[in-house]
Amino acid sequence: MHPDALKRYRDTFRVVWAVLGLLLWAGHAQAGKIRVVTTTTDLQALAEAVGGEDVEVVSLTKGYQDLHNVALKPSYIQKLFRADLFVRVGLDLDFWGDKLLDASRNPQIALDAAGYVDASRGIPLLEVPTTPVSRAAGDIHVFGNPHYWLDPENAKIITKNILVGLERVAPEQAATFRQNRNRFLADLDNAMAKWSKEIASYRGTKVVAYHRTWSYFAQRFGLDVVGYVEPKPGVPPSAAHLQQLIGRMKEDKVRLIIVAPYYDPKTPQFLAQEVGAKVLVLPTSVEGVSDVRAYLELFDYDLDAIVRALKEASKG
Repeated sequence: MHPDALKRYRDTFRVVWAVLGLLLWAGHAQAGKIRVVTTTTDLQALAEAVGGEDVEVVSLTKGYQDLHNVALKPSYIQKLFRADLFVRVGLDLDFWGDKLLDASRNPQIALDAAGYVDASRGIPLLEVPTTPVSRAAGDIHVFGNPHYWLDPENAKIITKNILVGLERVAPEQAATFRQNRNRFLADLDNAMAKWSKEIASYRGTKVVAYHRTWSYFAQRFGLDVVGYVEPKPGVPPSAAHLQQLIGRMKEDKVRLIIVAPYYDPKTPQFLAQEVGAKVLVLPTSVEGVSDVRAYLELFDYDLDAIVRALKEASKG
């Protein structure tokens, strides 16, 4: 085919695809529930909390997956093509979502469109680089630490962003969405009071983590992360680093190593044996384990596990 003809064909295809997407969205918005696609199960749970019975929400990833490494599937594009609202973590953690958005050809959820929600907007970010970022520093996130959902107080900002998005695509249901969010916020405040009481005796406890996943969680609940299994984010530990970490753990009497389910536990187990600590594998997302089906349940599970482990350590 002649290059000019091929270009015209492609341009026509793009227009038809875009029009089809608009027609599909408009027809669906009138006929049934609002279709929401999120990049994570945490955002799925929070979107369901705000949207209630008026939304149908699917997550592109599972709660036990490492969000830094996601294998893209053609089915993701189909889900996005049919979506009224797309909610993402942002901060370059789910950077792979950009390719999916482009491939979906859905103008409703394109960058900065009515159906596009970056849940990180307004979050007080931790670990924002203050110097130029290079590969020598490891897998540094240029906008700051993206694991902000692990501070439950940030759910207030996340749900506000989701609420605004839902109001844009379904303004006639705004009052219902606001009521749903208010109920969730009341439940969150009650849960925060309970969690704060449970962890109060252990604030200031020194722990080691595998990756910088737990920064927001640790800040909220008063844990002191004194070291990481990774010497730099995404960089495997050397023997020298491990020996240095063992020395630090002995000096600070660290008795707890926190690891996400998607990391190999062998190295943390080695460290634990060397210093007499316990390796605690904790889910970082909803559905990371079978017992965690909702956002608040994630913190019930993790905090209960931490408190039990620290109680056992104090007896030893």
